[in-house]
Amino acid sequence: MTNRYQALTLHRSHRLRAETGSARFLSPPRQPSASHQGTPALGVTHAFVPFYPPPKSRGSRVTYSCSVTSPPEPPRRVEPARGAHWLGLALIGALGGLLSGTFGIGGGTVMVPLLVTFAGMDQRRAAATSLAAIIPSAIAGTFAYAASGSINLAAGACVAVGGVLGSYAGARLLTHLPLGWLRWMFIGLLTGVAVRMLIAIPPRETSPLDLTITAALMLFLLGLVTGVASGLFGIGGGLVMVPMFVAFFGMSDVVAKGTSLAVMIPTAISGTVTNWRNHLVVLRQGLLMGACATCTTFVGAWAAHLVSPAVAAWLFAGIVAVAAVQLAIRAVRAGRRK
Repeated sequence: MTNRYQALTLHRSHRLRAETGSARFLSPPRQPSASHQGTPALGVTHAFVPFYPPPKSRGSRVTYSCSVTSPPEPPRRVEPARGAHWLGLALIGALGGLLSGTFGIGGGTVMVPLLVTFAGMDQRRAAATSLAAIIPSAIAGTFAYAASGSINLAAGACVAVGGVLGSYAGARLLTHLPLGWLRWMFIGLLTGVAVRMLIAIPPRETSPLDLTITAALMLFLLGLVTGVASGLFGIGGGLVMVPMFVAFFGMSDVVAKGTSLAVMIPTAISGTVTNWRNHLVVLRQGLLMGACATCTTFVGAWAAHLVSPAVAAWLFAGIVAVAAVQLAIRAVRAGRRK
């Protein structure tokens, strides 16, 4: 109340002197401090700078005004447009579906590195979201290969039992392993698959599979291993199943791809349920990628019957090698920042 009274008294005194002919102030007005001269002090959001104009002539009125200045805004970070973000996710899903139908894999081999590199996800969320997107893609690929009779249902059933159990175990391990270990384990898996596809070219002819107790047990163990890889790395397991089907069970490349896609359905569902409970699945992104992957899986399944086994193996190895190199570069940069 005292400050307000003093300000009002000062205003009336200056106005009276101006009207009565006293053109000069007895004492100059107090200048604002340095913190109020356009540069706010620490913690000040707005600076009020008073302005005292001298009277122009006798009888003129003295008016007082104040200007408000704001601190300069920091430069804003340019974020990518949301439309471009969703378009990139759609392209990632479409590419994953095309590779899924062509090579009998879930597409996570490509989707996980792209989600980490371009979508900004960490390794855990990228693996979980990719595994969720694999489900509709695997269903579409299974129907496409079943239409041409390129699925071994008996072998697929044995692998699926082990795959469901292994996928649950892999998804549980996903929340306990450090990101650095997980990243380098995935890079090692991709490198081994690329080398394996370059060394052994799968045949196009189909060899009959004698499903004995030993063969069924081996298929169960294969499903267990691929299930762990599925839940841990966000892949459908086709990276492991297709070469194993060809090398140890005498399947042709086309039948191995179709059987691999059929096994991915229960395996991916089991891992996704566990990841969902652990709050790792980004649902909207996963649904978008899954829808786009479903559309292109049919095209890939049609192309798988046209491409020769040698060309398909070399293309597959090249794609996997590129993905491994991208993840390795990112892992090295992350290690340097730490």
